[in-house]
Amino acid sequence: MAAPALQQPSFLLANLKADVTNKPLIQRCQDLVKIIDEYPAKELNLIFPWLVESVFGSLDGIISGWNLRLLHSRSNEYSVVLEFLNPSGPMMKLVYKLQAEEYKYEIPVNYLPGPVKACIQEGVLPDCPLFHNKLQFPLSGVLTLNLALNPFEFYMFNFAYCLITAKNSLQGQHSSSTDSAYFVLVDMYLKYFLPTEGSVPPSPFSDSRGSVSAPSPRSSSVSFAGYGVHSPSLLKHHIFHQPSVNADPAAQEIWRSETLLQMFVEIWLHHYSLEMYQKLQSPQVKLALLQYRLSMSSMPCQPHAPPGSGTLHTYQVLLPFHSPPPLWGLLEEPFSPSEEHVLVVRLLVKHLHAFSNSLKPEQLSSSPSAHSHTHTSPLEEFKRVVVQRFVQQKLYMFLQHCFGHWPLDASFRAVMETWLSYIQPWRYTGEKSNQPDQNRTVPDRWETFVHENLLMYTKLFQGFLNRAVRTDLVNAKNALMVFRVAKVFSQPNLAEMIQKGEQLFLEPEHVLHHRQPRGYLTPSQGGSYLSSRQRAVTDMVFKVKSHVYSLEGQDCQYKQMFGTELRGAVMKLIQVIAQSRQMAKRISDHTNEVAANNSFLSWFGLGSPDSNSTFTGSEPEDSGEFLKKTHDLLDRALENLCQIFKLNQGQLTQLISNLSSSQDDVHSKQLPDCIQSETGLILTELGRRQIINGLRRFDIQYQGDPELQPIRSYESALLVRLLYQVSSLVNGRLGGHMNALCSRPDFVGRFSRHYLTDLESVCRLQQSPMSRQVLERSRQPRLSLRPLASYRTLLLLLAFYMMGALLSFGPLSSTALILVGGLLYGVLMTLFGDKLKTH
Repeated sequence: MAAPALQQPSFLLANLKADVTNKPLIQRCQDLVKIIDEYPAKELNLIFPWLVESVFGSLDGIISGWNLRLLHSRSNEYSVVLEFLNPSGPMMKLVYKLQAEEYKYEIPVNYLPGPVKACIQEGVLPDCPLFHNKLQFPLSGVLTLNLALNPFEFYMFNFAYCLITAKNSLQGQHSSSTDSAYFVLVDMYLKYFLPTEGSVPPSPFSDSRGSVSAPSPRSSSVSFAGYGVHSPSLLKHHIFHQPSVNADPAAQEIWRSETLLQMFVEIWLHHYSLEMYQKLQSPQVKLALLQYRLSMSSMPCQPHAPPGSGTLHTYQVLLPFHSPPPLWGLLEEPFSPSEEHVLVVRLLVKHLHAFSNSLKPEQLSSSPSAHSHTHTSPLEEFKRVVVQRFVQQKLYMFLQHCFGHWPLDASFRAVMETWLSYIQPWRYTGEKSNQPDQNRTVPDRWETFVHENLLMYTKLFQGFLNRAVRTDLVNAKNALMVFRVAKVFSQPNLAEMIQKGEQLFLEPEHVLHHRQPRGYLTPSQGGSYLSSRQRAVTDMVFKVKSHVYSLEGQDCQYKQMFGTELRGAVMKLIQVIAQSRQMAKRISDHTNEVAANNSFLSWFGLGSPDSNSTFTGSEPEDSGEFLKKTHDLLDRALENLCQIFKLNQGQLTQLISNLSSSQDDVHSKQLPDCIQSETGLILTELGRRQIINGLRRFDIQYQGDPELQPIRSYESALLVRLLYQVSSLVNGRLGGHMNALCSRPDFVGRFSRHYLTDLESVCRLQQSPMSRQVLERSRQPRLSLRPLASYRTLLLLLAFYMMGALLSFGPLSSTALILVGGLLYGVLMTLFGDKLKTH
C-alpha cells in the first residue's frame, strides 16, 4: 500500500495489521516492498518487530506467521515469499536500513537456549560472544532480563527460532521439509553469508562512519580464541560489569557471517541435559586440564606458539571459580528435535564443510603462526576455524542427545546422515574422484581432522552400536542405516586414522615429558629436525587430549573403538544381523510360498484355506522385494564390519551358520519360556528376553470369533451377513443337540466333529498365548456357513450347476449330488483322515 507522505507511523502499523485479514499474502508483500522503499528508517523502526513476528511467528508459538515450514513450491505464494525474504530482497534491505541507524530490539532471556539462560541467570558470562554487552536490566528483577539486539541479530534470531517453535498450526501436519520455503531460505542465507567463492556482498546502507557497525566486534588480539571447545563461559566476567570492546575494522567484513552462524548454532544446537551441563561446568575438570596444559607448555622459549598450545588468553578462559549453584530448573527444558530440525542441521553441516574446504591450498597449508604475519582476509581466517571452534562441541552434544533419545525406528536416518556428513568433510571439497565410493581412500591430509574430532567417530559409533542391536533389522530401512554406517567406516585409511588418534590420546603423560626437547629449538638455533617432528607429535597429543577432556571431562572412561569391549559389542551386532538375515529369508520364502498357493489355482480349492497364514506385511518394506533387499544390505554390512575390525571371515561364516541352524530349531520346536496360569500362558523374564532378541516367538493367530472376522475382499458382504444370521439362529436352537452328537465316541460323533468343529484351528490356538475361556469357546461345536459367501465357492457351485445343465441335470438333481458328495467326503475323512495326516 502506498500511503500518503503525511500519514503518521501509528496509522501505518494499524493499516498493516488490518491488511493481514483483508488482503492476500502476495498483495501484502507488494505493499511492503513499496513501504520499505518510500518510508524513512524512523517510521520503519516502529513496524519492524511486528513485521518480523508476522513473518516468522511469535516466539511462544501462538502466532504462526507465514508458515514458512509448510509453504512449498506448489503454492502460488512460494516464489513471492522467497523473493521478499531472500538475502538481497526487500526484507533484508529493511534490516540494513535500520542497522545503519543502530536501533535495538529486545528479546526475553527466557527464550534463549537452556544453558545460555542458566549462565545469565547465574551471573556468568555465556560462552558465545553473541550475547555479550546486550543485557538490559529492568526494575522488575533479574528474571525479566532482556537482550537488546540490533536489527540483523533480531531478524536472524527470529528466523532461527522459527524452526524449533512448536507452532499450533503445524501440529499433526507432516510434509516434506527439504523443499519448504524455510529450508530453501536457510540454504540461501548460508550460501550468501558464508560464500564458498568470493566474499560476502557489502551492505547497501552505511552509517555515518561509512560502514554498518558490527554488533559485538572481536578484539584483534583474541582472533577467535573466545570460541571453541574450551568453554569460555568459565571465565567469570560478571554480567553486571560487562566490558566494552573496541571495534576491529578488519572484523567488519565478516560480522554478518559470524552473527548468522552463531545464531544458527546457538538456537539449533545449544541444548543439552543437566548432566552434561554439570560436567562441562566442573571446576575440577577445567583445573586439571589447565594444569596439564601448563605442564606441557612450560618451556623457556616458545617462539610462535600456535593458538591453543599455551598462549595466555587460552589459560584465562580456563581459570576455575567458585560461585553459587546454578539454577538447574532452567535447564530442564523438554528438548525433542524434529526430523525437520535435524535435516536443517545437516544442511548447515554440509555447507560449513564446503565453506571451510573452499580455503585456498596455500593458506590451508600455512601454519597459524605464519598466517598471522601475512595479509589473510578475515573471511579466510574464519574459514580456517569455523568448524572446530564454532560447531564441534555443540554438534557433538546435539548428536549424542539424539542418539540416546531418538525412537528406534527408521526416522533416525536423518540423525545418522547428519553424523555421517560431519565425519566425512572430504566429500565436500568440490574435487572429483575417478575411484568408486567403496574404494575411495581417505586422503592423508584429513588425519588431523579425524584426530581433533575423535569422539565424533568413536563415541558416537558406540552409541550407534547400542541402537542397532535393539532395532528391527528385518526392516529394510533399518538395515540400510547399518549398511551406511559400516560402509562409511570401512573407507580405506579411515580406520587406521582413528586407531592412531586413539593411540595419541592414550599416550602416557610422563612419556611426553621425556620426549619433549628443551625450548623446541629450531635447526637454525642448534636443534634438529627430529625435535621439530617430536614437537608436532606432542602438539597433536595435546589437541586430542584437549578435545576428549573438553567434551567428556577429565574423569571420562574412554572406551577404545578397537578395544576388546567394543569388539564384543560388534560381535553382538553381527549375531543380531545374522538373526535378522535368517528371519528375512524365512519370511520372504514363506511369502513366496503363500503367494504361489494363492495363485489362480486357489480359486479351484487347491490353495491354502488358512487366511491367517498369509504374511502380507504391515508396511511396504515387509514385502518380498524389500526383504530380499534387506538380506543383501545386511550381507554387505557384514563384509564392511569384517573389513573395519579385521575379523576372520572363516570364523564369522561358521558363527552365522551355527546361529542360523540353531534359530531354525528354536523357531520350529520351542515356544518362549512361560508358565501356565488360570488365564493362560504368562511369560517369564527369560521368555521376554527370548522374544526381544528374536530367539523364540509365539505363533500368533486370530483369537476372536471366526464368524466375526473382517469381511475379506474375496467374500460377498451381503452373503456373509445373511449366512451369519442363519447360522446363529441354527446354533442357538440346535446347540445342545450338536454338543450331544460331537460328544459321542462312535462313528457318528467323529463324523459330527469333522463338520461342526475345527480341530486344526484349536491345535494352532494352543500354541498362542490366549486365555482358557477363549480356547474353550473355540472348541464348542457349531455350524459355520461363512465359506458359502466366498466368491471362490460361488464360482465352483456355478461351474458345477452349468456342468449339470450340460448333462441334463436339473437344479434339484445337482443340489442332491452336491450334498451326497459332501457326505461321502465327510465319511472318507472320518475313516481315513488320521492315516492321511500321518503320511
